[in-house]
Amino acid sequence: MSDLTATATDFDSRLEGHRVELTGYCYRMLGSAFEAEDAVQDTLVRAWRNIEKFEGRSSLRSWLYRIATNVCLDMLNAGNKRARPVDLSGPTPLAQAALNPLPENAWLEPMPDGRILPSVEDPAEAAVARESVRLAFVAALQHLPPKQRAVLILREVLAWKAAEVAELLDTSVASVNSALQRARATLTDQQSSPADAADPLDEEQAKLLERYVAAFEGYDMKALTALLHEDAIMTMPPFDLWLQGHDDITGFMTSMGAACEGSRLVATSANGTPAFAHYKPNPDGPGFVPWAVQVIDIQDGAITGMHCFLDTPRWFPLFGLPDHLEADAA
Repeated sequence: MSDLTATATDFDSRLEGHRVELTGYCYRMLGSAFEAEDAVQDTLVRAWRNIEKFEGRSSLRSWLYRIATNVCLDMLNAGNKRARPVDLSGPTPLAQAALNPLPENAWLEPMPDGRILPSVEDPAEAAVARESVRLAFVAALQHLPPKQRAVLILREVLAWKAAEVAELLDTSVASVNSALQRARATLTDQQSSPADAADPLDEEQAKLLERYVAAFEGYDMKALTALLHEDAIMTMPPFDLWLQGHDDITGFMTSMGAACEGSRLVATSANGTPAFAHYKPNPDGPGFVPWAVQVIDIQDGAITGMHCFLDTPRWFPLFGLPDHLEADAA
């Protein structure tokens, strides 16, 4: 192998070593799994093409974050702000429930943990990383102007110094501190109570999820009601409908959602929280077919959120999930 080839291979390897953390950063900025991965790919391509401009005055990591930030800011210039159904309207009473889809680019998207959470040894650092990819937190970030969003993520999540952020954004430390103060105030207004930490699951949380799987797969609405917080919510992007309260949730499941009876759930993880791949009975033959990725919120020993992302042709490949479950395997 020539020295030039060895150098190129080494640089490729160094770039790839930053992919997961960059994807997490871009996901927090953009709120979209696929846009985040596109942004990171664009970042790495730009870095490779401009390697001669990397003079080593900053670390490779800092240089990549500068490129990634510019890529994200360019993408956010289109003005699109992703949201959850709960961010767009109030809950719909079950009697008025209707399934009205909105375009894909309207919605905050789920993301597998393995694509956005790099392995870290510090438990406190790992906890911050997981909290900062929760659906509620990423949704709150969407209310910030793009540069405030970047400042808050870099300072609060990634623990960069104000001077480092100022250098990355070509601005002053005073401007960074001002932007951070405004961003914190906005997030305080937007965020609801955080879900409980779930990494790893404690014994109580694990048992709660076991009971949830049993109740859902058995379509036992009495058992499910006992697990849901009285103000629990269920969302179903791409539909703008969302329901609040265990009565409306279970009522929907036994009426408009009755085709999900007999479903199977396969454990996965998304956005720093427990999640399930939801397979419903195959209407055209044996086995089970993809129906949703469920992202679950837990708080104070109860399930407070069931976020069901229904665009399975996009989500199941992203999560590495099979497109069919055999009856015996289920």
